[in-house]
Amino acid sequence: MSKVIKIKRGLNIKLRGSAEKIIIKSIPAELYGVKPPDFHGLIPKLDVSFGQEVNAGTSLFHDKYRPAVRFTSPVSGIVKTVSRGERRRILEVVIERTGEDIRYESFTKGNPLEMTRDDVIKNLLNSGLWPAIRQRPYDIIAGPDDEPKAIFISAFDTAPLAPDYDFIVKESGTEFQTGINALAKLTRGKVHLNINGEYPASKVFTGAENVQLNSFTGPHPAGNAGIQIHHIDPVNKGDVIWYVTPQDIISIGRLFLHGIYDPSKIIALTGSEVLKPRYFRLISGSSISNIVRDNITGGCLRYISGNVLTGTKIQPDGYLGYYDSQVTVIPEGYHYELLGWAMPGFKKYSSTRTFWSWLAPGKSYRLDTNLNGGYRSFVLTGQYEKVLPMDIYPMQLLKAILVEDIELMENLGIYEVAPEDFALCEFVCVSKTEIQKIIRNGLDLMIREMS
Repeated sequence: MSKVIKIKRGLNIKLRGSAEKIIIKSIPAELYGVKPPDFHGLIPKLDVSFGQEVNAGTSLFHDKYRPAVRFTSPVSGIVKTVSRGERRRILEVVIERTGEDIRYESFTKGNPLEMTRDDVIKNLLNSGLWPAIRQRPYDIIAGPDDEPKAIFISAFDTAPLAPDYDFIVKESGTEFQTGINALAKLTRGKVHLNINGEYPASKVFTGAENVQLNSFTGPHPAGNAGIQIHHIDPVNKGDVIWYVTPQDIISIGRLFLHGIYDPSKIIALTGSEVLKPRYFRLISGSSISNIVRDNITGGCLRYISGNVLTGTKIQPDGYLGYYDSQVTVIPEGYHYELLGWAMPGFKKYSSTRTFWSWLAPGKSYRLDTNLNGGYRSFVLTGQYEKVLPMDIYPMQLLKAILVEDIELMENLGIYEVAPEDFALCEFVCVSKTEIQKIIRNGLDLMIREMS
């Protein structure tokens, strides 16, 4: 093990509804959605038409400015709908599954270590698995023409109610190693595999070859790839680093082992409103209707693809996000509280000692989406620095973005960050400022300026 890194700043939010370690093979969904908004900055160009038959791996749309980057169907069936928004922007392409068995497009299979780098990239592009590789800076899909100085894999997630990757990957050692071998061909630098040092890691991780194994300990966001990159190999101007999730690596492994695009994954259904929070085996883009049906309590609810800090709101019959391994269900916060924070609040959660509940640090909470306050002036409080374990000045960076000072943004570390790294800052913000949105706007500004 090369490095042991202790993260001291951060915050663990203890919510009710963590998933019991039981894997349920859910009834296959009828509908599957591939959503261009999952891929920030993408301008999709449609490759299929309504009613067209497709196989798993058939291209549905591609990137207008990088046509080689394709987005393919997760199952075989017919194109049921193409939903559009403002200016006819494509919001989702929905596939209706037909038949019990999935028909697959054929791609190249073989040992990636015996292939050239160009052959590995071509196979990932053709199959639609290239979008699984993202880059810093800018937190967007990696550029096929770039060569990263390193590749990072976070083998654990510290977000609220996050799935346990050690549990998820324990039966996929061969696929994971094959995926690692493919990634190793894409960089002359190191492939960093980062594990949670607070618990024994899966042998799939500790026994992986062609990687540098690193250990992280500490509260959330220790599991974020951006935090790990910052502490091991920071991104400076002109640098490119790629990162991939463990389940996407398994899909890459299946591609080279079997020559098919198989985005099957295990996801955690979590949240205080779930009767039986468990793990489910399904396919990326699947409608969540089958796993939440008759398994939810309560009335007005928020369904989230992802975790409560960075996830995306979806409908009860909505579709799992491309990068998500978790679905969370919590109450909506359509209510007002008498006197608000001034009440004693023995059962209320606070990241500070506002309520007496701080005396029970192990207690878990049923939190809703209430804002718990109104919008206020954007003022210096010192709270952001307590939960952001990066050697940057978060408040100054945010203000530099707001005034669009490019040079100051560069000096303050804009190339290192992504919206998810600031999710806790948004959570503890007394001004109720949409900090993740500000960071995203700043990154978009840098993309325009650098293009």
